[in-house]
Amino acid sequence: MLNEVFAGRGTSIFEVMSALAMEHGSINLGQGFPDEDGPAAVRAAAARHIEAGPNQYPPMMGVPALRQAVAECNRRFWGLEVDWRSQVLVTSGATEALADSFFALIRPGDEAVLIEPFYDSYLPILERAGAVVRTVALRPPEWRLDEDALRSAFSDRTKLIVLNNPNNPAAKVFAEDELALIARLLEEHDALAVCDEVYEHIVFAGMGHRPLLALPGMAERAVRIGSAGKTFSLTGWKVGYLTGPANLVQAIAKAHQFVTFTTPPALQHAVAEGLMAGDDYYDGLAAAMRAKRDLFEGKLSAAGFEVLPCEGTYFLNVDIRSVGYADTDVAFCRDITEQAGVTAIPISAFFAPDSPEPPRHLVRFCFAKRDEVLHEAGERLAAFAREAG
Repeated sequence: MLNEVFAGRGTSIFEVMSALAMEHGSINLGQGFPDEDGPAAVRAAAARHIEAGPNQYPPMMGVPALRQAVAECNRRFWGLEVDWRSQVLVTSGATEALADSFFALIRPGDEAVLIEPFYDSYLPILERAGAVVRTVALRPPEWRLDEDALRSAFSDRTKLIVLNNPNNPAAKVFAEDELALIARLLEEHDALAVCDEVYEHIVFAGMGHRPLLALPGMAERAVRIGSAGKTFSLTGWKVGYLTGPANLVQAIAKAHQFVTFTTPPALQHAVAEGLMAGDDYYDGLAAAMRAKRDLFEGKLSAAGFEVLPCEGTYFLNVDIRSVGYADTDVAFCRDITEQAGVTAIPISAFFAPDSPEPPRHLVRFCFAKRDEVLHEAGERLAAFAREAG
């Protein structure tokens, strides 16, 4: 009687672990959101626009001010020339932009390629759109994209690939040769790319973000998705934006009009003002997150954990075997929540249910928290590691 794509699935791992964290009064480093709100100026702008109005339906594609700001940021940061009128769509969060893209571009029976590990919403939405999903697994700790494996996932029925760059949960920034490989395969198979780039401004170690859309031949094949929630630490606002070739954006907009139709106008205007911030804001965002990464990595390393490289996003992955823990990642996350009062997410949850041999020795922590929270979490995990060893 129910749609099996959704009804047949369990509760999201994020909801499961967050509920367990609440039950045990745990420090929740599982769900990926900061514990401090974003820039005061952006929040004040939202309040100002609410008071000034109007608070009625804005244009379906998004208010012109935000679409213009998104187009300008594409030019400013990535060298992309974008027509804001036909190539930018505003959505109620990046997840809506993903869903709109899948519903608009996928026909039942089309194949879609997913790179594991992947954010958990991709698979069910693709399946609900009618896609046959092919997966390609990255392997830790380098998380390199294997050319043979990727080529084998493509066929004459491939419609699109989903590229999350920087990648959550692997904290990987795809290298230029990996992006070039994806671009070649898209051209060879006349396929498209939906690029989830919500962490575009949270990249470390001098590595610049490189949108797939900027590569030769991709201007007609790729759409890229950004998020004010990640760029301004305002995840509850759910303001996303999609950029791409006009024909694809217009098709995706037709799905959008039947999903949410639009997004609160005051929030759109506030995000438009925020996007025009100076380089000091964007540099400061990356620097602040890098400092938190380094702080928490130091605490974890001192506790005996092997910490995997983190090139972007606000997540750190650790190998639980390094502290003598012999059970699975799922058991580890349950145990540290109940015994140490710290919550994480098992990496195996980011692999397809039928994926062969997903890693079961890695867990993901979110470090986008106040320094004192990271210090306390580190101390608790160190105590747990001493007991585990």
